[in-house]
Amino acid sequence: MVRTNRRKKKGNVLRRWVFHVIALIVLIAIGFAGWLWWDMRSWRPDVMLYPEQGALIASGASGTRFETLGAIGADFVYLELAGANAAPDPGFAGRLSAALASGMQVGIVQPFDPCLRADEQSARFTRMVPRNADLLPPAIALDRTAIGCDPAVSDAAVESELMTLVNQIELHAGKPVILRLGSKFETRHRTARSTARDLWLLRDRAKPDYAGRPWLLWSANSQLISEASEEPIEWVVVQR
Repeated sequence: MVRTNRRKKKGNVLRRWVFHVIALIVLIAIGFAGWLWWDMRSWRPDVMLYPEQGALIASGASGTRFETLGAIGADFVYLELAGANAAPDPGFAGRLSAALASGMQVGIVQPFDPCLRADEQSARFTRMVPRNADLLPPAIALDRTAIGCDPAVSDAAVESELMTLVNQIELHAGKPVILRLGSKFETRHRTARSTARDLWLLRDRAKPDYAGRPWLLWSANSQLISEASEEPIEWVVVQR
C-alpha cells in the first residue's frame, strides 16, 4: 500500500512537471511569435548585403509619400496596376506622376489573371502605362493559379497566354519583363525553369529558394510599417 502511494505521488509529480514544461514551451512560443510579429513591422534586410532596396505599392493604395519613401532608403518603387478583371484604379496616374517626380526609379507591375486572355490584360497595361525609356523593366505578377476559373482553363492554356502577355508587354515597354513569381504558381507551372526572364521572388524574412535558380528581386517584408505610407508596404531588395 505504501509503495502504491509512493508511485502515485511520483506519477503526480511527473505529470505536474510535464505540464509546467509544456506551459513554459507554449509561453516561449507565444512570446517569440509576438516578438517576430512586432519586429517584422519594421524589419528590412541589411543594406550592406543588399545596397539597392525599394518598395512595391499595391493598386488602390492611398496616402503614399514618395519623397519620404526615398528618404527612408528606397532607391526604386514599383506600382501595381489593377487587374484586367478589376475595377479601374483612378488613382494610378496620380501615383505614377508623384513617383516619377520623387526622383526614384519607377516600374510597373501587371497582375496576371490565368482566367483571362492575354489581350484583355495587355490592353490595360498599354492604356495605363506610357512608353517611357526611363521606366524600370515591367514586372508580371504570377500569384493566382487557374484553380476556380469558370470556364475551366488548362495548364497549357495558362502557359500559352502568359507567354503572349510577356511578348505584348515587352513590345510596349521595349524591355524584357521580370516575373514576380509566387511559390504556388511555380509549383504548378515550373515557370522559372521554362521561361528565361529575371525572377522576383517572395518570402518574408527568409531568402526564397523555391525557383531553383538565382533571382534578381526579393520581396523580403510584405507588411513593412513606415512613415512613408498610411498602409503597410512591400519592401523589396535587389540581388546583384
